[in-house]
Amino acid sequence: MQSDPGRALIIANLSKDDAGEVAREIGHFLRERGHTVDVHAFAGKPDEVPRVAGADFAVSLGGDGTVLYSSRITAPWKVPVFPVNLGSLGFIAWIRKSEWRHRLEDCLAGRLTLSERVMLDVEVVRDGRTEARFTALNEGVVSGSGSAKILDLRVVVSGAPLCSYKSDGAIVATPTGSTAYSLAAGGPILEPDLDALVFNPICPFALSNRPLVLPGSEEIEVNVAEKQRSSLILTLDGQDFFDLAPGDRVLFRRSESRARIWCAGRASFYDVLRHKLNWSGGPDA
Repeated sequence: MQSDPGRALIIANLSKDDAGEVAREIGHFLRERGHTVDVHAFAGKPDEVPRVAGADFAVSLGGDGTVLYSSRITAPWKVPVFPVNLGSLGFIAWIRKSEWRHRLEDCLAGRLTLSERVMLDVEVVRDGRTEARFTALNEGVVSGSGSAKILDLRVVVSGAPLCSYKSDGAIVATPTGSTAYSLAAGGPILEPDLDALVFNPICPFALSNRPLVLPGSEEIEVNVAEKQRSSLILTLDGQDFFDLAPGDRVLFRRSESRARIWCAGRASFYDVLRHKLNWSGGPDA
């Protein structure tokens, strides 16, 4: 990142402890260095989108969910995100509250690595017409919206039929999202800068139905059976929701936009894995 002062956008989730105070401290830190600072603060679900155009970078204050929201609104403008975690250590929000100052100094001095992450464009097609469009950084999930029932889903990959699944639903995840819901559902962990997608059936009726890692260029189509009686819902990043109907086609494609997130280099991802998953090595030599 260039050291010349620019416009910074601070996105602060006030549901997190000390978010308002940390936002003021970071704003003061940046203004002292000549930056123009705008603050977008919210509690709960944001009810408006801040002006992103013209920002040189954004600071996300919250947790992984705040980074997901920040990335979705900044990616179309190619605005990078500096992710500060105000709770426990996150997979994406890796910068602890106690270290934001020296990490931000590293960022302004160009000593951090900019990671560019695959995002999903998700389209719902109903009766041949586009009913809704969404963008997600972690995943899109097709699942039941009521009590747990087996769903009938037919999956097509870039025009080639893959399988008809009886399951609790299906997850399409990015490499960033591979450490979120997909991981809890038994999916693989992908290095976040990979150009790939994960298709992961949720509790499939047939034990032979396993998660698949696919090239990022593939289109994944999840079709809801015409005779599906259970209510279904599409969930994006655990934050956006859309009710599905029998016969709907849900299309998952790699987005043209990429999330740009600062990290401390490739080693930081493996450091977070070790801490979050409590991995340990063998006995000391």
